[in-house]
Amino acid sequence: MEKNKDDDYGEEEDSEYVLLDLEAVRGQIDIPPNAPYTLSDLDTMNPILIIDKKVKLIGEYEETIGTCFVFSEDEASPVVHEETGPSEANLFSGKYILDPNQAPRKQVKPVARLQKILKFRLLLDEDVQVETNSPNNSIL
Repeated sequence: MEKNKDDDYGEEEDSEYVLLDLEAVRGQIDIPPNAPYTLSDLDTMNPILIIDKKVKLIGEYEETIGTCFVFSEDEASPVVHEETGPSEANLFSGKYILDPNQAPRKQVKPVARLQKILKFRLLLDEDVQVETNSPNNSIL
């Protein structure tokens, strides 16, 4: 059976990236490194983030102005210089040397583009009451 070539061009999987902004709770809670988390209700106006089964946060989507780019940062290899000329002070003629005065370099790679930021704040008791009393959650 032959595959239709038009199928390859028509369907492209759309991925949407969202930045999780925890700046508003930075001084209020301590998030341990590599803490397990659960992110739920992403298709609602107020997603819920539970960190380490202890801290409960409520989020609100915010559109970005323009497009935000997300980058990853890796250590780049240091710049190595080859000694090219003889020198009375240089005992390592023809060898490779590192510049000790050069700051460590970083290599930056683009990871994703995003149009939304999800800003989180602590989930308060009144937030839960508003959610349960909203018309979308009432039983008819």
